[in-house]
Amino acid sequence: MEIHADGYHAHVYYDDASKPAAAALRTAVAETFDVKVGSWHDEPVGPHPRWSYQLAFEPKLFGEIVAWLALNRNGLTIFVHPETGDALADHRDYALWMGEMLELNLDLFT
Repeated sequence: MEIHADGYHAHVYYDDASKPAAAALRTAVAETFDVKVGSWHDEPVGPHPRWSYQLAFEPKLFGEIVAWLALNRNGLTIFVHPETGDALADHRDYALWMGEMLELNLDLFT
């Protein structure tokens, strides 16, 4: 069975000290790509163990955006996952990490 993604999310993690770097990345990615930029979350939300914001983008942009983020993340941790309709698998099995791999709260999906 072939699996397809309807879209992708990149979650940029930050803390108080790295928020300026996260803000610079947020501005640069929004100026460079057709992405939907989510709200700042200065507390852990959903399955995410750290403060974060989300970048949502279409599958056709995956290669370009992920390559750009890998080179321009400035030490920030970024979690990328598809939107296939199976939230648990999307966050557990199909995900990519740039930087530190963190433990997500996957209990939300079971």
